[in-house]
Amino acid sequence: MPKRILQGEVVSDKNDKTVVVLVERRFKHPLLHKVVRRTKKYHAHDESNSCKVGEIVRIEECRPISKNKTWKIVGNA
Repeated sequence: MPKRILQGEVVSDKNDKTVVVLVERRFKHPLLHKVVRRTKKYHAHDESNSCKVGEIVRIEECRPISKNKTWKIVGNA
């Protein structure tokens, strides 16, 4: 099964080897027929501490690295 890849913005890089990525998804509301925005934050593994706040990055699903981290940085978008 292929791993999911998401794109989002780094909102925090304060933790060691970890960044918090804000991912936004848009979909059409089934009843109102308006485009709705939903956001979610993911903790992603950044081995080299190279990502900074404000960068657009791609994250990929991986094995659990810690309690909250199940994503890793693939590269900048």
